[in-house]
Amino acid sequence: MDIQINENSPRQARTDKSFLICLLKKHITLFLFILFSCLSAFGQKTYQKTYFDNGNLKSEGWVENNQKTKYWKFYYKNGTLKKEGRFNKGKETKYWYFYRADGTKEKEGHFNNGVKNKWWLFYDDMEMIIHKCQLKNNQKNGYCLMYENKKIISARKYKAGKQIKEWTDFKSFRKENNLRDLQ
Repeated sequence: MDIQINENSPRQARTDKSFLICLLKKHITLFLFILFSCLSAFGQKTYQKTYFDNGNLKSEGWVENNQKTKYWKFYYKNGTLKKEGRFNKGKETKYWYFYRADGTKEKEGHFNNGVKNKWWLFYDDMEMIIHKCQLKNNQKNGYCLMYENKKIISARKYKAGKQIKEWTDFKSFRKENNLRDLQ
């Protein structure tokens, strides 16, 4: 018994069309799956830790798109905290703290896009403020207040990193300056 298939029959045309549609749907589904897998892996945040040769923690924080992001901590080889602060797209941002190898606070201040700006505080070995300075683009720009035993002993004014004026008493400083500039 011979079965003949008429290739021009409507039934065969429907079967070929259905097969092609099904095959096309599978390819589109596979393409979309691969595309979304790549996109979701690209934007994933991971928590990263690095270590010194001695096994102590060197740094820890979030990485997104191969750049540091969110809060990070960095350590000295002895395990003491060295600095901590936020990153945005791989650059320091917002408020940061810096410590000496013995764990005492050294300085703290603002970053904007990896650049030191606004007020920065600097500490002696006993964690007493020794001076506060306004910075702009990593340079002293504005006022620096010098302290001794928690009291202001002098004030200096800087422009683009160069000292332009100094006062050794508060009365003369106040006479020549607006205290709102110290905010």
